[in-house]
Amino acid sequence: MQNIPLKGILLMNLAMLLLAGMDGISKTLAVDYAVPQILSVRFLIFCLFALALARPKSLRAAFRSRHPYLQIARSLIIVIEVAVFILAFRHLPLADAHAISGIAPLLVTALAVPVLGEKVGPRRWSAIAIGFLGLLIIVRPGIGVFNPAALIPLAGACLWAVYQILMRKVADDSAATSLLYMAIIGALVMTVLAPFFWRPPDATGWLLLLSLGVVGSLGHYVLIKAFQAAPASTLQPFHYIVLLWAAVVGYLVFGDVPDIWTIVGAAVIAGSGLYAFYRERLLVN
Repeated sequence: MQNIPLKGILLMNLAMLLLAGMDGISKTLAVDYAVPQILSVRFLIFCLFALALARPKSLRAAFRSRHPYLQIARSLIIVIEVAVFILAFRHLPLADAHAISGIAPLLVTALAVPVLGEKVGPRRWSAIAIGFLGLLIIVRPGIGVFNPAALIPLAGACLWAVYQILMRKVADDSAATSLLYMAIIGALVMTVLAPFFWRPPDATGWLLLLSLGVVGSLGHYVLIKAFQAAPASTLQPFHYIVLLWAAVVGYLVFGDVPDIWTIVGAAVIAGSGLYAFYRERLLVN
């Protein structure tokens, strides 16, 4: 395992840029195509990528799991989570959706107590409370400007948090095993659903669908390489750079400019999340 922090940080930033670009393509496609159709192509390409990554000689070993039922549940949850976020991108600017979803790491910390039996001290509970305050700043319920569509990425953030908790439960499986389960189950589920929603794409539609699969697969691959280059503790804070990339992609492609409340709320959520992570590192070290 390498330990080259600068390389890992650069790869993490590139991965977040690719994933923000993937979300931009998803938002464009969601205007004309149903979510199952979009995801069927994305997961089929992702499945080919995962199979190539596992290599034929080690494919049988990669399918072996100590927790097959948890792997299936985890994979179904991530499929639903991805679908929920594409739906969110249809109704909200990218930056707004990502700002709301930034609450997910704090939800993971809160869920780790009852599900994983982890201990969370008063400072990290305070960070979680402040993070929810940031969420309220963004959605602003009860003051006449609340957008019900904000509940969609919030639901996605809850699903993403549960997914990460399940990832910890199956952590003794290999990365290739987790990747294969997710890719194959996603491809199977969406391939079954897609014919009921299929709309023949034009040339631009096919280009966008294929680009979505390629960019998404590259984003996950670069993310894996980032974690191979540097420790997770070094890279975790850079997950929040996706908020910046989402704002940039949203502005350049769709002309969306986050309002001041979204910026303030995102800063509060990111700050509280980074503080919670900092406290966790102190306890680990």
